[in-house]
Amino acid sequence: MRQIFLDTETTGLYHAQGHRVIEIAAVEVVNRRLTKQHFHYYLNPDREIDQGAQEVHGISLEFLQDKPRFADIVKELITFVADAELIMHNAPFDVGFLNRELGLIEHPPIESITAKITDTLKMAKEMRPGQRNSLDALCKHFGIDNSRRTLHGALLDAELLADVYMAMTRGQNSLMMELETPYKISAEATLQNTQPLLIKLADETEVAAHESYLAALDKSGGSLWSKLEQPVATDKLES
Repeated sequence: MRQIFLDTETTGLYHAQGHRVIEIAAVEVVNRRLTKQHFHYYLNPDREIDQGAQEVHGISLEFLQDKPRFADIVKELITFVADAELIMHNAPFDVGFLNRELGLIEHPPIESITAKITDTLKMAKEMRPGQRNSLDALCKHFGIDNSRRTLHGALLDAELLADVYMAMTRGQNSLMMELETPYKISAEATLQNTQPLLIKLADETEVAAHESYLAALDKSGGSLWSKLEQPVATDKLES
């Protein structure tokens, strides 16, 4: 399955208060490797940007005046994320804003477009309970270089998130291999055990050689083989 790591920057914290997406970026991963495919746009929100939000991402309204609006890029976005696993850090935040934007232009919610939505913040909290699990904290924990992240930016954050996710799930492949190996061994052993047992009878030459060997043993004091091959008395069997 294709995995798409997505991040947004917004005019404020709450889409229910009318805040809008001003930057959206997504990068594609196939077989746990970043491809060269990515999606990235700055968007004109047609509203003011909260001062606190601007201090986080550094994007000004003046910069966005000539940028496209969400409706202009929605078809390309849908094509890029369709049927992929969509992975975000604090997914409810991004999903809420994406569905707000999609709803304004009467498009179905993002959940109906993608195959699956994964929240890496939720994953991190389960792995590291009681610890800081921001993207910066996770980069530090896993030794991922985030020195370029002086401000929040959707494209860089999506790329860093992909690195963090790979680090968080690093052991899954080897675990699957370990789980599959005993099954394969067992299946092979079962297959071998169900094969018919082939018995090759001795030919006349081999039988004569065996009898000659036993005769030589008898001359030297008798052999267990000779005694075993003697007929057993009937009264012994019935007693």
